[in-house]
Amino acid sequence: MAIRRLNLILGSALIGSIVVAALVSFLWLPYDPKALDFRAQLQGPSREHWLGTDEFGRDLFSRLLVGSRSTLYVGFISVGIALTVGGLVGSVAGYLGGLTDEVLMRLIDTLYAFPAILMALLLAAVFEPGTLTAMVAIGIATVPIFARITRSSVLTIKEQDFVEAGRALGAGHARLLSYHILPSAISPIVVQASLSLAVAVLAEAALSFLGLGTPPDVPSWGNMLREAQGFLTLSPFPALVPGLAIVVTVLGWSLLGDGLRDLLDPRSRRG
Repeated sequence: MAIRRLNLILGSALIGSIVVAALVSFLWLPYDPKALDFRAQLQGPSREHWLGTDEFGRDLFSRLLVGSRSTLYVGFISVGIALTVGGLVGSVAGYLGGLTDEVLMRLIDTLYAFPAILMALLLAAVFEPGTLTAMVAIGIATVPIFARITRSSVLTIKEQDFVEAGRALGAGHARLLSYHILPSAISPIVVQASLSLAVAVLAEAALSFLGLGTPPDVPSWGNMLREAQGFLTLSPFPALVPGLAIVVTVLGWSLLGDGLRDLLDPRSRRG
């Protein structure tokens, strides 16, 4: 029990620190994250620059704070897209069953062939690379996970007595789903959302690193890693700072997901 509680507390603390960093960046920054200072290129941590500077003399701490906005923004929006679309498809498929279930789930299965990076390449070919492209690509690639989890939960819950009682009282399909089935199925969906946010952070960083995500002129952790790769022998800090930030964020979401799973799953609590 102590380990389960520790996961939840530690995960909440790590994610809370990222959220605080993003909020602070709107109110205060030690330097302009885009300001060039060629007299301070590739410096290590110092009193003036707490985490050092990059190849253009830009303050890494300021860029790290601003980059946390992009990470949270892309993560929440992309998972929101996946949760909305996948939850809707999974609910309808699980509740109606039969041919509707078969058709919808086969369509969902086709999305497994398109990981986030491939989806971003396809969208970039049609539109243009950018933050919106990254969010939609990550969201679409994550839809099958939420669709299957929601469908599985609905299949189990729709046969229970309280749902049958609601049906006997004349509740329509929409009311049964909205007020009886989905509220009881929310626990695994919440846990999956937290775990998917960890995947979304990595996907956003990878897409930005490849030039398919956040625009180069916007500070983001993936952009910082891409720009730093040619200067690793001169200074490790431009790559180390965003790299550690990504690790901390992914670890935080993973621990939070594990903690929520143990908290919300009665079988885990009994174990």
